[in-house]
Amino acid sequence: MSTINAAPTTPNPDAAISHLGGIIRATTDAVRKDRANARVRFTANATAHDAVASTVRAGKHFVEVDEPPALGGGSTAPNPVEYYLAAVLSCQVVTYRFWADKLGVEIEDITATAEGDLDVQGFFGLDEAVRPGFGEVRVTVTLTGPESAERYAELQEVVDAHCPVLDLTRNPTPVRTVLQVA
Repeated sequence: MSTINAAPTTPNPDAAISHLGGIIRATTDAVRKDRANARVRFTANATAHDAVASTVRAGKHFVEVDEPPALGGGSTAPNPVEYYLAAVLSCQVVTYRFWADKLGVEIEDITATAEGDLDVQGFFGLDEAVRPGFGEVRVTVTLTGPESAERYAELQEVVDAHCPVLDLTRNPTPVRTVLQVA
């Protein structure tokens, strides 16, 4: 299992997008040679602080997480469900860029918004019939470019079928939790 390392940054967005073609070809070649090259492990670690905040380390990056005052926090950072929305949006953007390059679909700009409805009765245990997570999430992706609406709709279908974070939502993912008491 390999670990993802960040690619060099490129100041020119067009160069970064055309760089995707090289990544697509290199990954395809590597996986064709050995399917084990397709398996990647991502890791993150969290340390609690303050009332309900935490610092998460993901690779070489650190992310602060907190809750709004209504949920016991100081609102010093986005909360976990806001990070989930950010994860869906950023994954959609990456997947649109990747598949547009792979399929030869021209995109000039991408913007995206997400909103989710959450009933806190589930989190607080006030009603066990209410799930603790979002009941619904709505994502709007806006594309600009010279392609037809039909071509962008085809791209959306491929993106929605291949977006990893969207897949995490649409399909059950086994999660095994181990409690260690020190």
